[in-house]
Amino acid sequence: MTPKPLEGIRVIDFCVVWAGPFATMLLGDLGAEIIKPENPNVFQPLTRGPMARPPAAYLLNTIAWAGGMPRNEPGSRPWDYSPTFVSLYRNKKSFTVDTRAPEGMEALRRLVAVSDVFYENNAVGTMEKLGITYEWLKEINPRIIMVRVPAYGSTGPYARGARALGVHLEAVMGHTLLRGYDDTDPSSNSAIYSGDYLAGAQGAFAVMTALWERERTGEGQLIEIAQAENAAAMFTQAIMDYSLNGNIQGAIGNRDVHGRFPCGVYPAKSPGGPETSDDHWIAISVESDEQWQSLVTAMGNPEWAQDARYATNAGRAEHFRELDRKIAGYTAGYEDYDLMTRLQAAGVPAAPVLEASRLYDDPHMRARGFFRKQNQGSSGEYEYMGPMWQFPATPVEFYQPPIMLGEHNDYVYRELLKYSPAEIEELRAAGHITTEYAPHVP
Repeated sequence: MTPKPLEGIRVIDFCVVWAGPFATMLLGDLGAEIIKPENPNVFQPLTRGPMARPPAAYLLNTIAWAGGMPRNEPGSRPWDYSPTFVSLYRNKKSFTVDTRAPEGMEALRRLVAVSDVFYENNAVGTMEKLGITYEWLKEINPRIIMVRVPAYGSTGPYARGARALGVHLEAVMGHTLLRGYDDTDPSSNSAIYSGDYLAGAQGAFAVMTALWERERTGEGQLIEIAQAENAAAMFTQAIMDYSLNGNIQGAIGNRDVHGRFPCGVYPAKSPGGPETSDDHWIAISVESDEQWQSLVTAMGNPEWAQDARYATNAGRAEHFRELDRKIAGYTAGYEDYDLMTRLQAAGVPAAPVLEASRLYDDPHMRARGFFRKQNQGSSGEYEYMGPMWQFPATPVEFYQPPIMLGEHNDYVYRELLKYSPAEIEELRAAGHITTEYAPHVP
């Protein structure tokens, strides 16, 4: 079998929530062995779900992807099948250990000695309280690479004491005020967490760069990725506009940031009939006067489109609101996929706006085999989103469904850490080795 790109690399996943787990998932997809130590006596909220044992009533009143469960039932092992968790924990291994105890830290020490990367994205100070520092890791394994991904970095006014989730990072980095419509305030925006995923992708890239550097020097290193800084770099145009011109950019809806018109999301015909005609939408962008003429032709050269005011981008920009209304009147008579095909054939960028269920059934995604079936012992067989790369010589596949708590205890303790049967029984009796959270954990 052809080895995967990162086969032979072992990564300790000491991560929480999304940013860190997404990075280690990418590394796992590329063949790295990802080992996740999990404390059975402490539940980390928003990682394996909202809580270890959520009441059934709670599941009926929460967002499915945040706290939902298959069939809206908590089942016997709810920590194993929270949608957020299972989406980020394929191609990994789980073992349980309480690192607050000396014997737990000894198990972690043994794991560090045989690993290549230690990845964490906890609040600043969490690792230090456990006694886990880069100096401690390096003393055990001089070749270790440590990646820490705090919200605001480890220095500066916000570093200590300011906790943050994705929605707070979106606010601090300016994204919240760049989203939405120009006639609404930020309270109308929904929460998004793009900064988490961007930090994860950048973190995986940083690990691969550090591994390459280690090949040349033989030394590991400490990498810090401040999520807020990392995500703010997405909005260079807004920052530079202020730096150079003193302009403060705000929300512009679905309009083009470069001022090209028309650009927006327009209603499409819904299979449900007139009463649900606003359920489907299509995104259309015109990038030049030539594309505008192509759009006019595709629409059948309606009389209103011959207005000389619309012939140039400057004119379309000045009258964009009335232009949007007229385009919407046209698009509302067509189904989104059909209209996409018609406009794309004319050279006009267009695509349907899909919600999750329609993305799941999208013919293009299906044709590319993006969704893959996985069978997890606790939740059963479901389809999940597949790997994000295609390597012709080294296939990127799922070799491990989303991990169950403590699923790989035997492998980690016996094979990797070389504990004797007697030592394993002692750790089991002390509550380290288990496949369930302790009864006192809610």
